[in-house]
Amino acid sequence: MVVATLVTKVASHVITMAKIYVVDIEAVETRYTAQWQSHVPELLEEQGHEVHVISGPEDIPSATTPGAFLNFGGTNIYKSRQVETIGRLFCDGQVHAGDHFIFTDAWHPGIINLKYMSELLGIPVITHGLWHAGSYDPQDFLGRLVGGKPWVRHAEKSFFYAFDFNYFATDFHIDLFCNNLLGSAVDKELYSDKIVRTGWPMEYMQDTLAPYKGMAKRDLILFPHRIAPEKQVEIFRDLATHLPEYEFVVCQDQQLNKDEYHKLLGESKIVFSANLQETLGISCYEGAIVDAIPMVPDRLSYTEMYSAQFKYPTEWTSNWDSYLLHRDELVKHIRHTMDTYEQIVPFNRSLAEHLFSEFFSATDILKNINV
Repeated sequence: MVVATLVTKVASHVITMAKIYVVDIEAVETRYTAQWQSHVPELLEEQGHEVHVISGPEDIPSATTPGAFLNFGGTNIYKSRQVETIGRLFCDGQVHAGDHFIFTDAWHPGIINLKYMSELLGIPVITHGLWHAGSYDPQDFLGRLVGGKPWVRHAEKSFFYAFDFNYFATDFHIDLFCNNLLGSAVDKELYSDKIVRTGWPMEYMQDTLAPYKGMAKRDLILFPHRIAPEKQVEIFRDLATHLPEYEFVVCQDQQLNKDEYHKLLGESKIVFSANLQETLGISCYEGAIVDAIPMVPDRLSYTEMYSAQFKYPTEWTSNWDSYLLHRDELVKHIRHTMDTYEQIVPFNRSLAEHLFSEFFSATDILKNINV
């Protein structure tokens, strides 16, 4: 697909460079979204683009809904202001044919408003959306609480069709999306021009975490995930009672800022996951950067991202009852990993390089904007 990046105004013979509008996701200071607000525009500006960021208001509720990524009310206040800003840009004649709109969260009703204005006003723009989750994932909040209700499924399909490029960080996520929303994996081929497997814009992590590499390690095992049903924190807590010789820390049990969280990562030897939902897994990559060994189940996005030495059999934590059946095996596996930590570290560093090149750099997103 060839996307024009120059628009010629024939009447005035003026050539205008396409602009990039970044419709950002509201920042949560303890999450990567805070870094994205500055990193994504800077990444695009480094490519020579004129970038305009469309944000929402700052006075929205700051607390997230318990166990969730965002506040379910606040996120709609934020997105509504973004839609208003986009509308005013069209009304003021600021948007031109060939301009790009990048939604850093594809689950955004504003993409429908944008397409409405673009097509009725005859100003074709190129749209990009980064998919994180939705009702098509049965372990997501939308999947659990709303499920397959027609309103949400048709909304997500409409968002998908409205975007020229739909970005997913893993093949697992693409298959999940196609099978549960579009109908079958066949649609993955039918819409190959709309579906892009790409790394996420996380280039900054290497520098951000550099000060925490080489820290003195202690026998610390970290649970860096949200406390939510799909993360199965109860398994981690139970493991702590069977491995009293090690320190177990659930990060969300403490009110950690970024620096405090990164210090814990730098001091830990293992970051542990028993997740039932994971389309990428940022915290495990953060751990790998600072020599904390990811210990992940052989399922979800982990299967394609991690080599065998970092994965344990999925049935060990597929649910609570299965965990109880296999607890002794998992306890033994953790002890062995702690005992052989120094021997694993070199492989862990190679893993971090692999994850960066394949899953945590936005090369393929930039390709579709730089054409």
